[in-house]
Amino acid sequence: MDTTQLLDLLHDYKQGNISDKTMLQSLQDNQGFEDIGFAKIDHDRAKRQGFPEVIYCAGKTNEQIADIFAHLYQKSEQNIIASRATLENYQAVLAKVKDAKYDEFARIIYVNRDNMPIDDKRFILVMTAGTSDIPVAKEAGLTAQLMGNKVQYCFDVGVAGIHRLLSKKDLIDKANVIIVAAGMEGALASVVGGLANKPVIAVPTSVGYGASFHGLTALLSMLNSCAAGVAVMNIDNGFGAGRLASMINHMR
Repeated sequence: MDTTQLLDLLHDYKQGNISDKTMLQSLQDNQGFEDIGFAKIDHDRAKRQGFPEVIYCAGKTNEQIADIFAHLYQKSEQNIIASRATLENYQAVLAKVKDAKYDEFARIIYVNRDNMPIDDKRFILVMTAGTSDIPVAKEAGLTAQLMGNKVQYCFDVGVAGIHRLLSKKDLIDKANVIIVAAGMEGALASVVGGLANKPVIAVPTSVGYGASFHGLTALLSMLNSCAAGVAVMNIDNGFGAGRLASMINHMR
């Protein structure tokens, strides 16, 4: 219940249009979350943080995902996101929410209501070291896009062919925030950090041979970057990068 709704409720009560019982029930129902047994859906998240609760699908059943998604869809007028989703998850959601879409690369189920104002002059640039990093990059980019940001992509510009990266220097200069997804040794984040005068959000990916330790090598490399202005997310956490980039891009 937002401020306007609460004031309307109080006005109706003061005018005698609703009973004590109805008033009490309305206030009790306004806990800020909805308990559906296996989950407590945080409907106040958008009011506190500017965007509804996002569903993390891994570890949940198809039925649980579909139920949570449907409740969020019914109670919110904003875009809805479910991350780390499978096609099977999507099919279960689609049975309850006909507007739902699925991006196979990003592994995101979403509803895009196209009602969020987007500043065309400020954009988030999402870069990858290699083609294998694209799924994590797409998770970051689609998250940011659904949160009301203009997003551009630049794939396969890793340091093994540094001329590919340098050819995109103009795009780096124009971006407002940069997300860099890189596996192997994760060097791209440091190089971009040394070229850019804006925040760089580094996402280590679990791409690489044995000694990459499923992204741990890239994570440690990024954490030890000598370039200033580089923030590091957890391994493969494209969603976290997209969310942080969105928050930075919306600041004025």
